[in-house]
Amino acid sequence: MEESSFLHPKRAVRAAKIHEGMRVADFNAGAGFFTRAAARAAGPEGVVWAVDANRDLLPRIKNLSVGEGLHNVEVMHGDVSRAEGSNLPAESFDFCLAANLLFGVEDKAATLREMRRVLKPRGKALVIDWRGSFGGLGPHPSHVVTAAAAKELAGDEGFTILEDIPAGEYHWGFVARKK
Repeated sequence: MEESSFLHPKRAVRAAKIHEGMRVADFNAGAGFFTRAAARAAGPEGVVWAVDANRDLLPRIKNLSVGEGLHNVEVMHGDVSRAEGSNLPAESFDFCLAANLLFGVEDKAATLREMRRVLKPRGKALVIDWRGSFGGLGPHPSHVVTAAAAKELAGDEGFTILEDIPAGEYHWGFVARKK
């Protein structure tokens, strides 16, 4: 798997301590970089569910995963920015990933509540987003969510912030645990 030039999925997944046997949900999976990194970490005894609102991306994620020998990846169409929108069962996952998601959703609190809903008690989440706009490379400046604002919102939505993780030059990241 080649890492994105802006994000470092393998390093972020390792820093977040995703490990063998975990059940992981990847919200807003996009191209599947984090899905595949998590699938490698979770191993054949684990599973990663890639959720995205763009139906066209899901077969691509599945095909890339199988092509890389990752048979522990499942895909699901869903809108993670609304209650039960991920279409995943409640309290079923050890870990939830959300990379480059918050800047693009209108209701950030609802997105965090959906993450919390799918996590098992004391399950963890890795949240990564843009540090800035970087002259148009990233999101519009009005859409950038600071790490401090995201942490405050996560706390308000029932998470305890555990640690910051390295997420590359253009992003911040942190791991939180469901209270």
